[in-house]
Amino acid sequence: MADIRLDKLAKRFPNGFEAVKDLSLEIAEAELLVLVGPSGCGKTTALRMIAGLEDISSGDLYIGGRRVNDVLERDRDIAMVFQNYALYPHMTVAQNIAFSLKLSKRPKREISERVQETAKLLGLEELLDRRPKQLSGGQKQRVAMGRAIIRKPQVFLMDEPLSNLDAQLRVHMRGEIEALQKRLGVTTVYVTHDQVEAMTMGDRVAVLRAGELQQIDTPTNVYDRPANLFVAGFIGSPPMNLAEVTLEQSNGNLVVPLGNTKIPLPAGKRGLEKWAGRNVVVGLRPEDLQGPRPGAPTDGKVTLPAHVDRVEALGASLLVYFGVDAPLAQSAGVAAALGAHIEEVTHLGREGSEFCATFEPRTGVRVGDDVTVNVDVERLHFFDPETEDALTP
Repeated sequence: MADIRLDKLAKRFPNGFEAVKDLSLEIAEAELLVLVGPSGCGKTTALRMIAGLEDISSGDLYIGGRRVNDVLERDRDIAMVFQNYALYPHMTVAQNIAFSLKLSKRPKREISERVQETAKLLGLEELLDRRPKQLSGGQKQRVAMGRAIIRKPQVFLMDEPLSNLDAQLRVHMRGEIEALQKRLGVTTVYVTHDQVEAMTMGDRVAVLRAGELQQIDTPTNVYDRPANLFVAGFIGSPPMNLAEVTLEQSNGNLVVPLGNTKIPLPAGKRGLEKWAGRNVVVGLRPEDLQGPRPGAPTDGKVTLPAHVDRVEALGASLLVYFGVDAPLAQSAGVAAALGAHIEEVTHLGREGSEFCATFEPRTGVRVGDDVTVNVDVERLHFFDPETEDALTP
């Protein structure tokens, strides 16, 4: 096992494009760190620099306390799992798994024992004589993992290893990879554009945007306390509801106006008084906007009137979309995280913002209904529309 440290790592291409900008990270021994962000954010380039497949333009990279900027890839004691599996089609499963040991001229008996050990770990014992074309996508991914595991490296690097699998298999395989990483205790850097994958697998999550680190923390903290508008919009499915409002004073209290509804700030948010009369971006996750629940008390609840524009049934819940008379947050961070959503809403000519709430699955709510939505005022998020940073009371 080894820790990894990136100290202001940067990658600049000959045309001047800077794919990674002063990236600093410390990854502990046996930790599974997920690098996540949209396509083109620099996460794969960062991974390839750790692997030695891309030259480092500036900064320092340490693996196990040793500076490895100029160390060849084969001498870094890392193993990489690729998106496309990269299996040799003419070799059997056993030969693919054993390939690196054969290159190292290890004794045949040792190779055979370690292939059997690795196959047992991954449930491949019955497939050792098959060739890749005879395997399913999940089986191919296990073989690719086996080829990395058999080397017993200090570090695993995984570049979107599940992106070619169907949704159900992807859910199953990410659980297997996480359990396997914990069992082996190997320091792992895992790259994905899928924020659900990142949230369910990582000990910590590092969110990248345009080559820059936006936030690194546990999945729970990244979700509950996003550092800025980009993280708030990117992490979460469906994404956080965001709108630009002007905070108001009413009867000595600070309130958030959403259409005709004035949402009073709870005591824990009173540190935002200095923003009274100023524009802020307010955010609420869909699960913090809920439909009425039969038998639940209604006294003291803050509610929003909602005219239902569309409904998505997910089985365990309903996602109910409705318009809010407040401008859609149009910052660069939101545009980067929710560009497609913003374009869709703008194309429809919507006035204000589209919000998403969660309803009980059997409430029978339909498009065109007028309903009330309960607001969890304790879960309000606030951001500076200029700097895009989160506002802390």
